[in-house]
Amino acid sequence: MMGISYKLDNFEGPLDLLLHLIEKNKVNIYDIPIVTITQQYLDYVSHMETEDLNIVSEFLVMAATLIDIKARMLLPKEVNEEGEEEDPRAELVARLLEYKYYKYMSLELKDREVGAERLFFKDSTVPPEVAKYEPPVDLDKLLDGLTLAKLQEIFRAVTKRKSDRVDPIRSRFGNIRKESVSLEDKIQSVMQYAREHRRFSFRRMLERQADKIEVVVTFLALLELMKIGKIRLTQEHLFDDMLIETLEAEGEEGELDLTDIMEDGAGFGGEDTDG
Repeated sequence: MMGISYKLDNFEGPLDLLLHLIEKNKVNIYDIPIVTITQQYLDYVSHMETEDLNIVSEFLVMAATLIDIKARMLLPKEVNEEGEEEDPRAELVARLLEYKYYKYMSLELKDREVGAERLFFKDSTVPPEVAKYEPPVDLDKLLDGLTLAKLQEIFRAVTKRKSDRVDPIRSRFGNIRKESVSLEDKIQSVMQYAREHRRFSFRRMLERQADKIEVVVTFLALLELMKIGKIRLTQEHLFDDMLIETLEAEGEEGELDLTDIMEDGAGFGGEDTDG
């Protein structure tokens, strides 16, 4: 028998030892010379000095597996249902390939970890005033693909649904007082809704309003929020419903500063009118 000249290294398991023997003998992993590898494997196991039964048992189980494969290689080859000869080494080869894949992957990750330890990052020296700077909103880019015809179509559809819900009989009873609708309050309300839902339907937002006045004010509030860069409209496909998406970071709270928008308390309302 050819002598084995290697140190008794600490292998991570029986598969690690088998892979070492295959690479040391420079043999094809798909065509393992089972007699040679088994003999060398058993020689290694006989020199093991560990007293840990769990470790020893793992190596002994693999030794039994190799001896079983060696015995089956001496017998006539078995044929499967498809008429192909079965190789007794096939299952062992599959396990070795899987182990080799994960072993080399772990070595690659270890090299990257070592490389990462040599990297140092410089703290930012950008002044806070510069870091907080936000470029002006490009309305052309923000409203890209949004046409007046599309907005008009949505507005007509919403107002039509509102009128369809009105009971033609009960709407004639009594007087209905229209409460003043503040554009400033509506902007704050829509922004709060956007913060809670992050992404929602433009059409459904308008349909949630109680009457035409609220629809108009909500529509204007959305336009103002788009103008100051708080939200944006998107449409994934042609003829799809447009979606509103907030551009604020998640967790933002507090009312918006609308002093540049509202010079004085703007409101929409009307006189008492017969229903």
